[in-house]
Amino acid sequence: MSDGAAAPPSPPTKRRGRGLALALLVIIVLAALGLSAVRFVLSPVSAAATPVEFEVMPGWGGSRIADALEAAGLVRSALAFEVLLRLTDLDRKMGEGLYDLAPAMSSREIAAALAAGGRPRTVRIVIPEGWRAEAVVARLAANGLGEEPELAALVRSPGELAPPGLPEGASLEGYLFPASYDLPVRTSASQALGALVERFEDELTGAVVADLAASGLRVHEWVTLASMVQAEAASAEEMPIIAGVFRNRLDDGMLLQSDPTVAYGLGKALPELDAVAGDLRKDTPWNTYTRPGLPDGPIGNPGREALLAVLRPQRLDPDGVPYLYFLHGTERGEPVFRPNTSLQAHNRDVDRYLRNPTP
Repeated sequence: MSDGAAAPPSPPTKRRGRGLALALLVIIVLAALGLSAVRFVLSPVSAAATPVEFEVMPGWGGSRIADALEAAGLVRSALAFEVLLRLTDLDRKMGEGLYDLAPAMSSREIAAALAAGGRPRTVRIVIPEGWRAEAVVARLAANGLGEEPELAALVRSPGELAPPGLPEGASLEGYLFPASYDLPVRTSASQALGALVERFEDELTGAVVADLAASGLRVHEWVTLASMVQAEAASAEEMPIIAGVFRNRLDDGMLLQSDPTVAYGLGKALPELDAVAGDLRKDTPWNTYTRPGLPDGPIGNPGREALLAVLRPQRLDPDGVPYLYFLHGTERGEPVFRPNTSLQAHNRDVDRYLRNPTP
């Protein structure tokens, strides 16, 4: 054998061992890269911690939610987020509603927040004191809380919505309590009106019920009187005296002679009332110039001050004489409220503050 002979080839086992090691190294590297990629796509989009209001609509599945989150800049990858939901069995646990999410939250944190459930989207409704039911209905309908025809029909015939003390056949006029309400946007007509009636019922506390029993008034009479006080008063301070005038007149069998009741019966706003044209003589179930006692029912929806004023009226002047009259006028351009105990004094004030006010 010569010195230039070729070296023998490496054993096959040694070559296979090196190939396996190389393949294993590649797999480890790819796995590490894949894990890093997964961590990245599931990591927070940014460090911004300012919450973003995110809404999940009814019927949205995991895919739709993931797309919306990516569009809102809350996750890096809609696909990765959807896969995360499926792997964690959360894709069917996403609830509708509003969520406060931040770009600083990871995809896992966002998924957990969505699975916990959101708050309903609400609309704020403000019902001012004294509004008639028709105005309340229009406001609810304008905010998507029922259709106007359905709301009006429920006001006329409340059925199960009727509060305690509502006479059979009476409407909800007077019982749609003036306040601010935050109602879910998909609240039905019945639910919206029910919230207002329930708020009225909340006013029937133990003390109020006791005062009502002591007054001798039924609930509907109380609310009717309060609606008149609400319509007549220019401020809460006037309400107890106005309530006292009305209650004194009822006790004495006098006509109440309240202009707002006439306007309500004619379907007019108070400024549209025309005494010269004979509106005060046009008989309706609400005309307190032509009919004795209370009108047929409330003429609006009174607030808390008016309701309490009827139960705790100021019926006497400082000398202990019952108030029977009041008027609103002007003196030197300033509004004036004048209660009186006699027709003579009332007529004197009519001349002074209404017919011949001081300029």
